[in-house]
Amino acid sequence: MSLKKSRVIAFFGTLVLSFLFHFLYDFIPSFITSIFLPVNESIWEHMKILYSSIIFYGIVDYFLNRKFSIGYNNFFLNLFIISFSSILIYLAIFLPIYFKIGESMFLSIGLMVFVFIIVYYISYFILGSKEIGFKYLWICFIIFGYVVFGYLTYRPIHNQLFFDTHHEVYGIK
Repeated sequence: MSLKKSRVIAFFGTLVLSFLFHFLYDFIPSFITSIFLPVNESIWEHMKILYSSIIFYGIVDYFLNRKFSIGYNNFFLNLFIISFSSILIYLAIFLPIYFKIGESMFLSIGLMVFVFIIVYYISYFILGSKEIGFKYLWICFIIFGYVVFGYLTYRPIHNQLFFDTHHEVYGIK
């Protein structure tokens, strides 16, 4: 399997996981799932969908790489960059639109698809470039992302980014 084909498959795999992850906490509410999955409808909690779907598909991708000998470089650097950049890109585009016209499910889903296209395009170049190393550093940064998500789920900042307008709560419902 080529690197290009693996990125296309990763895009679709991540997209499927993102739809699953949106609803999974409602079926399996626990402390563990609250760290990885959105616990409410706030903008911040929905960033977990982007982050977790990329990271969890990355685990699948890791084993596909081993099975099909795709030959990636910088695998964990790639996961770190595309997971964090997906949040930054999404928020940079979404927030100005959200504050101007309000919430739109069509816009949110369309933007998520657009962001996944961008980050997997970036991923193609990162994985195909020369090995940089520092694997354990990137893994620590990825785990730190979940520490931040977990902390802010239970101690959300009281601003619009963390406010669930559907249930009028911050954090866990």
